[in-house]
Amino acid sequence: MEPLVTTPIHLRRHGHDDLPTIRQTLLDIHADAYAADMSEFDERFPWFVDHWGSHPDYACVIGYDGEAPVGFAYGAPAAVGREWWREHLADAPADDSTFSFSELMVRPAWRGMGVAEQLHDALLTDRTEALVVLLVDPGHPKVQALYERWGYRRIGNRQPFPDSPNFAVMLRDVATP
Repeated sequence: MEPLVTTPIHLRRHGHDDLPTIRQTLLDIHADAYAADMSEFDERFPWFVDHWGSHPDYACVIGYDGEAPVGFAYGAPAAVGREWWREHLADAPADDSTFSFSELMVRPAWRGMGVAEQLHDALLTDRTEALVVLLVDPGHPKVQALYERWGYRRIGNRQPFPDSPNFAVMLRDVATP
């Protein structure tokens, strides 16, 4: 588990209608988070922000240290019948409503202080879906281990784009603490 946050982080919730206001903040955090390791795939992040933000039920949480944005988490509910993670399970749960957790990012100066877990938990608070799914780059085993500590289990691999990593598909119950 990450250490406790030593600086109080203030969480602000946003939705689809807020994207024009928060878009640059998300891009700035991403640029800082990937400053040392930006791949061509990562450079397409603005497209992903717009894609996810166009979903009418898009949900985003941004964490602030004072007025400085330090990280964010966002996602949206999966369309009914398009739970692509099903291909990795022999038997789907009776309630397969799914929240697709798209991004969790923390600026380097605030890593290791519990910010990621706060953002993660805040995004999932009050979700009505039964399950949450995410993709994690297996080239980052510490990140995958963090999700496993939070109750996710790896159920397969998926390469959603020809230039993307072959991500680990991770699934858990939304209600898992």
